Amino acid sequence: MLDRGRRREIMVLDELWAALSGASGAAVACCFVAVAIALRWSGRRTARGKAARARQRQQEALETMDRVVQRFRLQNPDLDSEALLALPLPQLVQKLRSGELSPEAALFTYVGKAWEVNRETNCVTAYLADCETQLTSAGPRRGLLYGIPVSLKECFSYKGQDSTLGLSVNQGVPAEYDSVVVQVLKLQGAVPFVHTNVPQSMFSYDCSNPLFGQTFNPWKSSKSPGGSSGGEGALIGAGGSLLGLGTDIGGSIRFPSAFCGICGLKPTANRLSKSGLKGCVYGQVAVQLSVGPMARDVESLALCLRALLSEDMFRLDATVPPIPFREEVYTSSRPLRVGYYETDNYTMPTPAMKRAVLETKERLEAAGHTLIHFLPSDIPHALETLSTGALFSDGGHHLLQNFKGDFVDPCLGDLISFLKLPRWLKGLLAFLLKPLLPRLTAFLDSMKSRSAGKLWELQHEIEVYRNTVVAQWRALDLDVLLTPMLSPALDLNAAGKAIGAISYTVLYNCLDFPAGVVPVTTVTAEDEAQMEHYKGYFGDSWDWMLRKAVKKSVGLPVAVQCVALPWQEELCLRFMQEVEQLMPCEKRPS
Repeated sequence: MLDRGRRREIMVLDELWAALSGASGAAVACCFVAVAIALRWSGRRTARGKAARARQRQQEALETMDRVVQRFRLQNPDLDSEALLALPLPQLVQKLRSGELSPEAALFTYVGKAWEVNRETNCVTAYLADCETQLTSAGPRRGLLYGIPVSLKECFSYKGQDSTLGLSVNQGVPAEYDSVVVQVLKLQGAVPFVHTNVPQSMFSYDCSNPLFGQTFNPWKSSKSPGGSSGGEGALIGAGGSLLGLGTDIGGSIRFPSAFCGICGLKPTANRLSKSGLKGCVYGQVAVQLSVGPMARDVESLALCLRALLSEDMFRLDATVPPIPFREEVYTSSRPLRVGYYETDNYTMPTPAMKRAVLETKERLEAAGHTLIHFLPSDIPHALETLSTGALFSDGGHHLLQNFKGDFVDPCLGDLISFLKLPRWLKGLLAFLLKPLLPRLTAFLDSMKSRSAGKLWELQHEIEVYRNTVVAQWRALDLDVLLTPMLSPALDLNAAGKAIGAISYTVLYNCLDFPAGVVPVTTVTAEDEAQMEHYKGYFGDSWDWMLRKAVKKSVGLPVAVQCVALPWQEELCLRFMQEVEQLMPCEKRPS
């Protein structure tokens, strides 16, 4: 028999249900709906207000940039700005250290150029005004990057500046200190001068957000600059910076580098410090974020890595292995054993991508290197189960927290909608859609939340997979690997609807191999004509979108990807430089 307390609970529930069953219940329900709508409207109103304030701060920063540049030009009418902008990074360093050029000349020339580039691309979110103070307080001409203006992806914390990640929740929350790599740059004499735009939450390989808007490709405004380091790609690609820092967890350095015709390196995850970076999700370590440089050429990447891999970084972040830059590996001239593949059999390469790999292979063979066909095993499993499962093991819960009361930018495609689905519905959709859309359903199935035990199993699977690929690599005695790189640039807002195309990049985040991109050619009219026959391997919506998004691309840059084993960044750079020298590529006129 039920005790008296339990009977009383049942009576109260019965009375409540009876009350809610009548007209009063309908009124209460309407009230709940009205409150929900009001809260949603209020949240959106707050987001609109924050977006307006972010745009106002951006405009004020750009006006400040214009003023300081005009003042400098009036005071220095004889400075040849075009000649300064044309200098490669190593030569500019030499002229600054010798005193032939002043740090003020370098800084304000690039501030002016960045301002001009921003008018066409909308890539700059903030002017780091204390760069002017750095010049006046600078000591002797020391540091490998003495006097060099450096641009920063917006996620690099900079004291007194917001790192919004395109999310209203982060607007008006300035950083209390510089991230470690920013501190090291300053200690090496560099002068950080702007923050650059990112896609909302940085979970996209496009570049748009509700706070600062869309960033455009400097080669063609109807095309994406790539993401998530898209502002960096656009700024450097158009000549508004000669060196920048980005981050990469699925291709976020490599996409904008390839789309904008520059070079970029994703190091092994812990080669450079990540301390002080702003993110949307913390604690996910199965597939890790990497910090890396972006620049016009490979030698500039190497110079940046030399500067960052210093005692200063090892002192400021004890979790980074104290491995200095190995000059003897980078400067070696011994012939290389190079693995290569034309396709990963998951994302069909565009005609230009395939041609880029084959032409690079031929030049490498002619230069005395040995080329061996090699394709890592089980790539679909690495993409659909390991990578996606690792990134969304909580079902996307922590990522979604950042979007409360905010607008969702179109560049994210359907990602946020998918993540918002209940776990049971994700499973049901995966079951129902599997015959028609096997790739989408595999991704959906992996986006479900999992227990700690299942997460440990997934992390172990990633370890086993990494060891398997390394063993395959070692069995062929390979030094490096040449692969296609997704290019040319996609149309704006297409990336979120062609998620499968990340296959060429995210594989090496899962494996945690260093990987860089080098532009080697441009799209030809013949490449464009051959795209009419492009179908993809699956014939699904992702293939269809990719085919549509790369049309009208004649003249746009096409890159290849260079890969090495973990902790072999110097060898990866040495290979990238070899490719760069053998495949000189047209640079976008500044």
